[in-house]
Amino acid sequence: MAGLGTVGTGVYETLCHNHEILEARANIPFLLKKVAVKNPAKKRSADIPGELLTARWEELVEDPEIDIIIELIGGTTDAHRLVRAALEARKPVVTGNKALLALFGAELFRLSAEKGVPLYFEASAGGGIPIIQSLQNSLICNHINSIIGIINGTSNFILTKMEQQGVPFETALKEAQRLGFAEADPTLDVNGKDAAHKALILAMLAYGTPVTPDKIFVSGIERIEPRDFEFAAKLGYTIKLLVVIRHHEETDSIELRVQPSFVPETHLLSSVNGVFNAIAVNGDIVGETIFYGRGAGKNPTASAVIGDVVTAMRELHHPEHHTGFHPYAKPLRIMHINETKSPCYLRIRVMDRPGIIAEIAGILAWHGISISATNTLDGEPDAGGVMWNDLVFIVHTCPWGRLQAALAEIAKNPDIGSDPAVIRIEKFHH
Repeated sequence: MAGLGTVGTGVYETLCHNHEILEARANIPFLLKKVAVKNPAKKRSADIPGELLTARWEELVEDPEIDIIIELIGGTTDAHRLVRAALEARKPVVTGNKALLALFGAELFRLSAEKGVPLYFEASAGGGIPIIQSLQNSLICNHINSIIGIINGTSNFILTKMEQQGVPFETALKEAQRLGFAEADPTLDVNGKDAAHKALILAMLAYGTPVTPDKIFVSGIERIEPRDFEFAAKLGYTIKLLVVIRHHEETDSIELRVQPSFVPETHLLSSVNGVFNAIAVNGDIVGETIFYGRGAGKNPTASAVIGDVVTAMRELHHPEHHTGFHPYAKPLRIMHINETKSPCYLRIRVMDRPGIIAEIAGILAWHGISISATNTLDGEPDAGGVMWNDLVFIVHTCPWGRLQAALAEIAKNPDIGSDPAVIRIEKFHH
């Protein structure tokens, strides 16, 4: 194993604690031979014998007695070198490294296929939720219509706090950091990039085609305000940061995005709160299935890693078909975000004066965007005594690009405050 951070410690402790039950269930004896760490002399929470530790990950690849390598270093530099070297040496690899797979997945999967050596990655998307195995095995006969999910526990915790306690984003974020659900630097969680890494992995699996990070549109939760939840509740929705992966048959293309979205209160995803994750997969044969659980943390992620280790051990004993990921489809076109369509919620801060609503409605109409509802929330006077209100428009389904063009024109009006808040209204039927 390489890496003995939070997840690595969880894997080590679980392998020690549940060693007998694992050997009995897998019917294969195994031994943890070596653990590569940056600093073998460092004090650790896990009581690990010093002779197991090495500062050189290369030893894992060079040792002929080591059959399987678990990569839990994190990052994309040493991890990339280790995984490449292991596959070249024909040693199966288990990884939980979503950033590595998002950046180098296409290359590593190609190498895995060339060498006939599996690369397992259940822990990389959804922590303890068995989504990878399900897509590869249980749902193998399905054409995947869509995958829509909440796959970042930190942002979901923050949004839940904002909704339940009416607190602003910054307050909810501080609470998430205090409880250890958010890092000291929470950027990748709140700006949607962490969810995007996982979305790329799920898209590659669902459609058998390599996808690069530049193809996914990502927008985070930093600009959501408590009053957005008030409006959402009035309309029968809540707000979640969603990954949306959807196949469009008519153009044979994939919609791939991470955005805050209104989720109807009638859908199960609306009740997924706190640090929990949930992924709704819609297949043409099975219909909609939902996977729910803790998406991160030491033990859920360790559980996924060890599940892959057992699969790898079985594979070494019965190598007639390797169960890592095979790219199997022609490259599919990824839709540009501007082509994607949905209804949307717009919240626009405006100066309180006659005619302003009509002006905004006129611009939307000129761009061919029809309005299904409007509402106003009284605001506060500014330092000069001028009253600013929040206008809300719910617009019918329209292309994202057309809406952005209309909003750019609206923003030129001197009586508009900050940039409008835009939240998509997600539809779940295919």
